[in-house]
Amino acid sequence: MASVNLNQTPLAPGVSPIEIYYRDHGAGFPLVFLHGGWGYSVYPFDRQIEEFGAGHRILIPDRTGYGRSGRITDLPVDFHRRAAAETSGFLDALGIGRAVVWGHSDGAVIAVWMGLAEPERCAGLILEALHYYRAKPGSREFFDSLARRPELLGERVGRTLASEHGEDYWRSLIALGGRAWLAIADSASHPAADLFDGRLGEIAPPVLVVHGESDPRTEPGELDAARRALPRADCAVIDGAGHSPHSETRAFAACNRAVREFLSGITRRGGYSAGPRPMQ
Repeated sequence: MASVNLNQTPLAPGVSPIEIYYRDHGAGFPLVFLHGGWGYSVYPFDRQIEEFGAGHRILIPDRTGYGRSGRITDLPVDFHRRAAAETSGFLDALGIGRAVVWGHSDGAVIAVWMGLAEPERCAGLILEALHYYRAKPGSREFFDSLARRPELLGERVGRTLASEHGEDYWRSLIALGGRAWLAIADSASHPAADLFDGRLGEIAPPVLVVHGESDPRTEPGELDAARRALPRADCAVIDGAGHSPHSETRAFAACNRAVREFLSGITRRGGYSAGPRPMQ
């Protein structure tokens, strides 16, 4: 893994500098993977590195709080927007002006905020296992268990999280995520209130929504509501897939096929122009 230093990040205000570790594979137009709330290792992008590394430079940052990057003691309700700003700073530090951004779960929410804040930076957005509603009654017990007893995730997942984040820290990290999602739900002013303040339809870059047919973190009607807000987006609902089509044995091939077609469409539209971005 490599690393870059940022002067600051809104995920750890008051701490400077911040070191961001990242995986770097392949060559070509940048394809940036944004991991979900458990980090990289539980839902790895290994099959995507193999599939797309010949034509893209694949970058996978550990955002602050995860992996080898700096630790956190708080995860505020607006952490997705803060992480979007950090990711832009990460790309600035590497001198990368434009990229395709593929976000999974929390990473998909972060990708949306990147697309809203800096549409010129995003040649395309791949939104996998996208969360749309703030309140998720069907997942509240799950988030509560994360907040109170992360070890209930089981021995195998616990070992994976410990190896990535540290035996002395992973429970705290997972509990922060559970508490943050409970707070997000409690901040909802209406049952259908969304995470993007009604702005999802403002997304300008091309969008592919990838979703598992049986995603347990998706509320009834949530995916349909997100698709109505994104009428121009391509959508691939993967039969039999759960929360991570990209890494599931029975789903990754269909997921990669949908992404390959989406990336080909961006190429046909000339969307891979990548002028240098002025350094901040």
